[in-house]
Order: sequence, then C-alpha cells, then structure tokens
Amino acid sequence: MLKAIKARSARIAVFSVPLMTLLAGAAYAEPKVVSGPAGDPKCMTPWAADTVFLQYPQKKGPYRIALANGYIANTWRIQMVQTAKAYAAQPDVAAKLKEFKVVSTGEDVPAQISAINNFIDAGYDAIVVDAQNPTAFGPVIKRAKEAGVILVAFDNTLDTKDAINVNVDQKGLGVIWGDWLVKHMPNGGKVLEVRGVAGTSVDTDRHNGIKETLSASGKKFNVTEVVGKWDDGVAQKATADAIATNGPFDGITAQGGDTGVVQAMMDAKHPFVPFGGETENGFRKLCASHSGDGLKCASAGTGPAQVAVAIKTAIAALEGQVIPQAVKLPTALVSDPDFKEGQDFYPKQSDNFFVGNSFPTCGINFTAQEIMGQTKENQ
Repeated sequence: MLKAIKARSARIAVFSVPLMTLLAGAAYAEPKVVSGPAGDPKCMTPWAADTVFLQYPQKKGPYRIALANGYIANTWRIQMVQTAKAYAAQPDVAAKLKEFKVVSTGEDVPAQISAINNFIDAGYDAIVVDAQNPTAFGPVIKRAKEAGVILVAFDNTLDTKDAINVNVDQKGLGVIWGDWLVKHMPNGGKVLEVRGVAGTSVDTDRHNGIKETLSASGKKFNVTEVVGKWDDGVAQKATADAIATNGPFDGITAQGGDTGVVQAMMDAKHPFVPFGGETENGFRKLCASHSGDGLKCASAGTGPAQVAVAIKTAIAALEGQVIPQAVKLPTALVSDPDFKEGQDFYPKQSDNFFVGNSFPTCGINFTAQEIMGQTKENQ
C-alpha cells in the first residue's frame, strides 16, 4: 500500500512539474524582438528609426479587453471614451471581442493603478491605458507582464519598454505652437500659456516643446502659466483671471479648452492675438470667423480616435502580428488662413467636438453621430 502511494506521488510530481512549467511559461511568455515592418505598416508606424518590433505569442480569440482611463472631466476624454465604445461596437471589431470594459478613475493615480490590477486579476487579455502619470505604474506593469496581459498606453503614455506606446509627438505639438508665436510675435512679448492636467506626460511634453522653442528663438518672451485642465470652463476662468491680473497679452497658447480661452478674451474685450492651440471645433470656428480681427491661429493635435488605434494595436498583438513597441500617429494641423468649412471645422456640429478624429491609414473613420451616440459612463 505504501509503495503504491509513493509510486502515485512520484507520477503526480513528474506530471506536475512540467505542467507548472508550462503554465508559468504561458503567463511569463515575453514578446520576441523581430525584424520589421509591422503587420499593418501603414497604420502602425514606428516611433523612430531605432524602435524595436515585437511579436507576442498568438492567443486564440475572442478577447477580453479593458480601457483603464484616468481623467474624464473634459470634452477630449469624454469623446475618447465614446470613440472607444464606438470602435468596439463596429462589427468586424466586435467579432474579435468577448468583452470590452471601460473604467474612468479621475485624477487619482492609485485608483487607476488599482483598476488595472483588478483587470489583471480578472484575467483580461489586454488593457489599454491613458495614464495619469508616466512613471508611477512600475509595479502594475510588472504584474501585467508576469500575468501575460498586454498593456497598450496611448495619449499619456508609460515610461517603460514593457508596454506598447501609441501616441502623437506631444512635444512636437508644443514646438508647432511655439513656432507659431515666434513667427507672429517678431519682437517677442507677453505670452499666456494655458496648460493641461498637471503630472501627465502630455502636459509636460507640450509645455517643454513650447518653452524650448520660445527660448531658442533669441527673442524675449515673458510667459504667464495657468492651469486649464484641457477643459473649456476651467480654461476660460483661468484665462479671465490671468487677463485681469497680468494682461494684456501679445500671444496665447493653450493645450485644450481653447474655445473657453477665446471666449474669455472676448468677454474681457481683450484684443485678438496670435494663438497656438488644439483642434476643438469651436476653437476652429472662432479662428475662421475672427481671422480678420487678429485671431491668427495654428490648430494642431490628434483626435480622441487614437484610442481606437490603441485597441487595434492590442488586438494585433494578441493575434501574434508584428508591431512596433512605440507607434507614432500623424498630427492633424491647419493654420490661418487655411481653415475650410466642412473640412477643418463644422458650423453645425458641437463646439466641443474634436476635429481630425480619424486615422484613414488605420481604416479608422468616425462620424460625429457614431461617437455622440455613445455614453461616457463606465461599462
């Protein structure tokens, strides 16, 4: 009897070790570094010449994918969540998804990390993240990697090589706006800079692009910084206060909430000045209608549909396609005097709608109706 038990235990041990090794291997399986191009090279453009290409182990679908968003209290983030839901609902995408979950946690970084941990524990295949802080996610990134969960960060990306990053050149946007002011302020002068959400990589990168460009011009710029949180209401109040205390200004740049910034100028009867800003429909309407009054605008950014590119990239990675570790998205740019009605702005659409919200090279095109038909709430 004792011999039989020992023999049975030995057989279990022999079976268990390879099984545990196999399970551990599945969980810890890392992507292989491979040669490019990407499986979808027109869509997934590598960030730089030295960007590595990855190939994750192929996983059988359909997949469970989650969007772990942070900040939600502005129109860009709301439209982003709506766009994510609209993309996941498209028939060819929905066929690949067993479940698509959306959670927005606000500005609380630990709350966003906790949401990602919960998705890992629940066995999701991939998590798409708009991160509140680029460097605070180290432990949860490690957990995702160990669990075999693919992380794709977009917009506000993660400072790691263990996640896929999808983004526009945010610092480059700051450079565009800074160049616009340098060009239209030949003698330098007073600039109002309306910043975004503090601590995010987007705010930091855009600010650095503006600051370095103005400094490199050799002109004297006196910059007043205020926080607008990329939100019309917050930016409008911050601008009104800045005009009252430090105005008037010779030029303005804003990362978002630009319609509110211009409204504050109008309310204060502040002269229109050169403006480098984002891609809100309302802002572009004002730029087009007040160009002759001195509101000379450069409107540049990338639409909230970059979340759809992130989801597309996550699915491609799960399918075992070759992808860049960092994907560079094109920038939507139009500047005075080239604002065209029906192309660059839409008079009948909401002021809060972000224009340039498509990526044709990725097959991602949305109508305003598709997006606005979705909700911003968690699901």
